[in-house]
Amino acid sequence: MWEFIKSLFLSKNNNIIVEESNPMKKFLIVGLGNIGEKYANTRHNIGFKVLDFLAKKESLTFETQKLGDITTYKLKGRTFILLKPSTYMNLSGKAVQFWLTKEKVPLENLLVITDDLNLPFGSIRIKTKGSDGGHNGLKDIQNTLNSTKYNRFRFGISDAFSKGRQVDYVLGEWEDEEIKLLPERLEKAVEVIKSFGLSGINNTMNTFNGK
Repeated sequence: MWEFIKSLFLSKNNNIIVEESNPMKKFLIVGLGNIGEKYANTRHNIGFKVLDFLAKKESLTFETQKLGDITTYKLKGRTFILLKPSTYMNLSGKAVQFWLTKEKVPLENLLVITDDLNLPFGSIRIKTKGSDGGHNGLKDIQNTLNSTKYNRFRFGISDAFSKGRQVDYVLGEWEDEEIKLLPERLEKAVEVIKSFGLSGINNTMNTFNGK
């Protein structure tokens, strides 16, 4: 009888070990932006800038593949697929959908990094769902995936522009003072990405929102 009970206990624990060692540990991190040198240092390209900062920090190299530039970052058993779509901002959904499908990444493991005019410069807001907020990149992702329920990481660029100058501001380059402050904010953004994969979306929101 003891051996039977013992075998059940071991079997149960073995199952736990198997379950713990085989969760879905692949994540698609998408930084939104526009390709081309003239857009490289614009506010609208903060998604690209965050991923470039992470790549440089971890000695990663992007490769041009279908619909975007791709690199892979591995950390503590997790695989982060970093994607900079080459479709231009307004058609970002095509690249997101292609790489989600190709890499078999579940929607809940998608994180989209984008600029946000409604947040002060450098502020962080992470959400699991919501509207596109007038952002054309998010709008196309929403329409392509047919869902508003995907994780997005909004990086504040503030709204310091005069009436009728929104497009010029968003597609304009950072001011000198912002350039000085960006490295610390980019470091924080990298922490957000790592936390998303290691600690989950809820813990990441609790830790970083408003920081």
